[in-house]
Amino acid sequence: MEADLYDEFGNYIGPELDSDEDEDVDADERDADEADDDDDDEDQVEGDEDGGGMEVVLHEDKKYYPTAEEVYGPEVETIVQEEDTQPLTEPIIKPVKTKQFTLMEQELPATVYDMEFLADLMDSSELIRNVTLCGHLHHGKTCFVDCLIEQTHPEIRKRDDADLRYTDILFTEQERGVGIKSTPVTMVLPDSKGKSYLFNIMDTPGHVNFSDEVTAGMRISDGIVLFIDAAEGVMLNTERLIKHAVQERLAITICINKVDRLILELKLPPTDAYYKLRHIVDEVNGMLSTYSTDESLVVSPLLGNVCFASPQYSICFTLGSFAKIYADTYGKTHTSFWIPLTHSVALFVLVFHSDVVGDVDTSLPRVLDELGIHLTKEELKLNIRPLLRLVCNRFFGEFTGFVDMCVQQIPSPHSGARAKIEHSYTGGLDSDLGEAMAECDPDGPLMCHTTKMYSTDDGVQFHAFGRVLSGTLQAGQPVKVLGENYTLEDEEDSQVCTVGRLWISVARYQIEVNRVPAGNWVLIEGCDQPIVKTATITEPRGTEEAQIFRPLKFNTASVIKIAVEPVNPSELPKMLDGLRKVNKSYPSLTTKVEESGEHVILGTGELYLDCVMHDLRKMYSEIDIKVADPVVTFCETVVETSSLKCFAETPNKKNKITMIAEPLEKGLAEDIENEVVQITWNRKKLGEFFQTKYDWDLLAARSIWAFGPDTTGPNILVDDTLPSEVDKALLGSVKDSIVQGFQWGTREGPLCDEPIRNVKFKILDAVIAQEPLHRGGGQVIPTARRVVYSAFLMATPRLMEPYYFVEVQAPADCVSAVYTVLARRRGHVTQDAPIPGSPLYTIKAFIPAIDSFGFETDLRTHTQGQAFALSVFHHWQIVPGDPLDKSIVIRPLEPQPAPHLAREFMIKTRRRKGLSEDVSISKFFDDPMLLELAKQDVVLNYPM
Repeated sequence: MEADLYDEFGNYIGPELDSDEDEDVDADERDADEADDDDDDEDQVEGDEDGGGMEVVLHEDKKYYPTAEEVYGPEVETIVQEEDTQPLTEPIIKPVKTKQFTLMEQELPATVYDMEFLADLMDSSELIRNVTLCGHLHHGKTCFVDCLIEQTHPEIRKRDDADLRYTDILFTEQERGVGIKSTPVTMVLPDSKGKSYLFNIMDTPGHVNFSDEVTAGMRISDGIVLFIDAAEGVMLNTERLIKHAVQERLAITICINKVDRLILELKLPPTDAYYKLRHIVDEVNGMLSTYSTDESLVVSPLLGNVCFASPQYSICFTLGSFAKIYADTYGKTHTSFWIPLTHSVALFVLVFHSDVVGDVDTSLPRVLDELGIHLTKEELKLNIRPLLRLVCNRFFGEFTGFVDMCVQQIPSPHSGARAKIEHSYTGGLDSDLGEAMAECDPDGPLMCHTTKMYSTDDGVQFHAFGRVLSGTLQAGQPVKVLGENYTLEDEEDSQVCTVGRLWISVARYQIEVNRVPAGNWVLIEGCDQPIVKTATITEPRGTEEAQIFRPLKFNTASVIKIAVEPVNPSELPKMLDGLRKVNKSYPSLTTKVEESGEHVILGTGELYLDCVMHDLRKMYSEIDIKVADPVVTFCETVVETSSLKCFAETPNKKNKITMIAEPLEKGLAEDIENEVVQITWNRKKLGEFFQTKYDWDLLAARSIWAFGPDTTGPNILVDDTLPSEVDKALLGSVKDSIVQGFQWGTREGPLCDEPIRNVKFKILDAVIAQEPLHRGGGQVIPTARRVVYSAFLMATPRLMEPYYFVEVQAPADCVSAVYTVLARRRGHVTQDAPIPGSPLYTIKAFIPAIDSFGFETDLRTHTQGQAFALSVFHHWQIVPGDPLDKSIVIRPLEPQPAPHLAREFMIKTRRRKGLSEDVSISKFFDDPMLLELAKQDVVLNYPM
């Protein structure tokens, strides 16, 4: 019968059974009887009858764990997440990530002088020297500073196989092997008589892209030491730095570095080595005479402003210091002529090198004995280079020659103050403030000029770095920070802050001080928020007449631009904050927002922008950022005079202005930009300049109204109206409005919103309303801008592009490859010549900036990495072709022939900026003007 109880699937289909509960109860009763535990039994039965623990409980209703409330108590808020939103790749509790981008010492290293002594020296400004070390790329500035660091810090030593590079504090600098930021180092150095001086030294990058860092260092220094590699000689950046130092009116000294290369690499005999060194000095003097009007500005070892060094072997000497060593060793002094010097040095290093490389055991001790140098047995067992370095170090001693040179040739902050203030301060010297600064008075009113911003280790905030010019800066004092746009009339760009801590910066560590008197460099905490590039820090009260220091004037232009946007649009605020920070960190970087809303970064070159993007992505915003292909800034210009007089009426029809445009004389735009001529001069002086140098007639020269788009803009507005035809008093009443319209127009031209350049606008006629109400700015300014545009468009407009000057160093067999690469990129060679005393050639060329992207990589590919190129902005040049020629068809994704380039650049720039495809003329011409054009039957290929 068992089979009938179950169906074919094994399910029970028989008669109903008693419930499980009953069975359980029976079993329980049996157990209880056996255990003789009646009480238990009764409780159990009662519990079952209440419907307790035996019913089926679904697992989601079961309670396995106590609730959060039971565990933590009712007053603790607990949040329960239903599903896990965190991906498995992320840890539940993230480790604390310390962001660090710089190499810093953990505690103050030991020095050969007391820190108290260094702090005391800060009070005597006669014993301070503020010096910038600058020079071409890899000419040994940083290694030279390393030698000074090793001299003053007994525990810091370089390893034999690697340079110390103490001032390359950023990890990116260490990885790339190139300086990116200027790094200040302050230390006490003795001169040859044992007198101590406080040296503030700025170690600057040598790459031309970072010359803005050098400018920032030069502004707060009183002199420069220009480093020149003895083997390479005067290079691209060397020349630019000489010119820049002359413009900044600094004392110039030179250090011919790496002299060991002449002997060990180029293997020159002493006489040839002498001529090579002499050639370098002559070349520098040639440049000084070109750029400076001061006849007495000459460098020569005899004048004590040239020193020779080789940081590899820790050698540094001047003629004076070498003569002293020579006299101490041999007891007789040499004549002052410097051929014997180079002979003795060359022979000295040669003898040493041959002895050290050759037979160490026999000949070396003899030579050392002769020179009175004692080495231990351990030291004699060293490798060649360390041994040579040790011997040279013992023989030449400390770098007293360098100190002597700087002390004698570079003025102290006290003696150089007047010239410094005259050059960099916008106010006059005739005020109390000016006098206090010219005296470098530590008890006067506080004036401090900051030129650099250094970010903290973690990149969260900035410290301002500058020089105190008068007064004493105290930690914790309230100060007023004046920005670059501050004027006595418009005080908006100023803010009162409280100074935090103050430090003296020594590359990888900082010495905290509580006050910094005039003449010193200082790193300031707590006032970074209002500062963008440079700032003037003064007292909040009592210095109301304080004006600002001039913003930095760079010797290169930021012409390459990239557009950036965050990959994730919601992270835009993070990116904007990052952009604000990189803008503070790099002196010549410009960031702006285009009309179309794209964020644009302008920089000097590819390496520069690469470093900026690294900082933006890694240090300051930590988000993914997309970058558009790089482009360049353009300029707009004209090549002829306007074909007819262009006029425009104000919207109320009560005023009418007539203008024409024509190109400026050659070289005038550059003169305005380099401030050879300034609009602030009085009428007479300005007139004389234009009459004598550019043959303007008296009337035109005396009636220059403005330069545009700003005070040093390369366009001129001239009032060419006659008193007999125009009411000059009325015209004078709207002069400011017309000038504003002219500057607005030249800031963004009609072709593609880029600045206008090299154009002279003449006002030929003006009808101005009598009532002031009818000639307000709202009427005149847009009209003036419109007439500037129409005059510009009638004068054969053209586009201009930036050109780079390229200097390539390559071996002789690679020269043809360099030509090929340049030709493919519209470049042309201006000069190629062998470098005297070396197997390399120098090739100088021009290349359009827009075609220079990837040029260096291309060059390395074609020359198997043997060619080395540096490029820097040089000039503006007209792009071939007519940008307004409608007959040109731009085919997508094809390289255009040369005559089509201007049109292509214009259209693509307009597209990128979100403007209409073509320039429409009706926007800038009034109806009466259009009728006038039709009457004169001017053939226009412009769209209406």
